[in-house]
Amino acid sequence: MNEHRPLILIGIGANLNTPAFGSPRSTCEAAVGELDKAGVAITRRSSWFKSAPVPISDQPWYINGVVGIDTDLEPAELISLLHNIEDQFGRVRSAKNAARTLDLDIIAYGDLIVGWNEENNNDLVIPHPRLNERAFVLLPMLEIVPKWCHPVLKLTLNEMISGIDPAQQTLPDDGAG
Repeated sequence: MNEHRPLILIGIGANLNTPAFGSPRSTCEAAVGELDKAGVAITRRSSWFKSAPVPISDQPWYINGVVGIDTDLEPAELISLLHNIEDQFGRVRSAKNAARTLDLDIIAYGDLIVGWNEENNNDLVIPHPRLNERAFVLLPMLEIVPKWCHPVLKLTLNEMISGIDPAQQTLPDDGAG
């Protein structure tokens, strides 16, 4: 990886089984492989975590992780690729926060800031606008980029983690079940 290229972080999550891949964890693993097939180099990879839905609901728990990638794709091209992969995995966009077969998000794209100071009706807000509220994003990030600092909020991962609602349940996934 070229050290002058931006650190790009992608959040991966799922909480529904798929006919082709089975469990959410298997689906997430397959999604990492699909990124690789698309020419996106995986440079870092967190453990998988299981988490209760946020906001709290009766949905199944999620499997989540974060990967660091290296790509020549610009943010708009990357989000298009991520949405295409979600579609291949059976993602249906219905209601906000609905259960899903696969969720791929740009968490950060270097220090790039997009969509934070404007009315934004599209999918592209970087860094992800709710990452600081989600243990299932912050804990995997802590594994692979422990010194990362939010370019808008100017908070470290540990500072953001300390502000998480203690009712959020996020645990390491041992792969059982």
